[in-house]
Order: sequence, then structure tokens, then C-alpha cells
Amino acid sequence: MKGDRVEIVIDAGGTPRNYEVVATKAGRRVEVTTGRGIVEVSEVTRNGTPVRTARFMSSRILALVEHPKDQVKE
Repeated sequence: MKGDRVEIVIDAGGTPRNYEVVATKAGRRVEVTTGRGIVEVSEVTRNGTPVRTARFMSSRILALVEHPKDQVKE
């Protein structure tokens, strides 16, 4: 959903760095996957095709916060 976003805070050698991946267009969403010490945050289309991807070492991540778009049903 447009508006989905994930904030990632990593330890960059003593100072924390903030990164943000946002679903920029309607129909896109943000997915988080983990495996083998890597956390991957991707903005994907409705078909599941990745548009943008960010990869982080899981040992360096201090915080990972998902902010889903509020889904209001009428």
C-alpha cells in the first residue's frame, strides 16, 4: 500500500545511521525478509517484482520498525 514504510537503524562504527524504505506509488508494498545473517527490505509491485532493495547485516541492526499504512474499510 502506498504509505507503507520501514525504518532501519544500524550501528555504523559507533554512530547510528537511519534508513527508510517507503512504498512510493499506489499498489506497492514494503516487504522484509531475513536469512543467513542478512535482512533485506524491498519495495515491491503488485506482481512481487522488486523496485528497490536495501540489504543490511543483521548483527549491525539496532532497530527495525515497520509502519504499515492504516487500512480503513468503508
